[in-house]
Amino acid sequence: MKFTCYLCVAITVIFAICGGVFAFTGFNAIYFACFGNDTVYRSALAVNAVSALFNIYSLIAFKPFKGLK
Repeated sequence: MKFTCYLCVAITVIFAICGGVFAFTGFNAIYFACFGNDTVYRSALAVNAVSALFNIYSLIAFKPFKGLK
C-alpha cells in the first residue's frame, strides 16, 4: 500500500509539472510523450485521474495529518 501511495503521488506530480509547462509555454509534454496517439494520451489522463482519486482516498482513510496541530 505504501508503494502504491508513492507511485500515485509521483504520477500526480509528474502530470502537474507537465500541466504547468503546457500552461506557461503551450507545449503539451504529455501528448508529445504519447507520440501524438490520442488513445494513449487519453489512457494516460485516465491513469492520472485514478491516481488523483487514490490520493484523495488515502488522505481520508489513512489520515496522515491527524497528529499535527
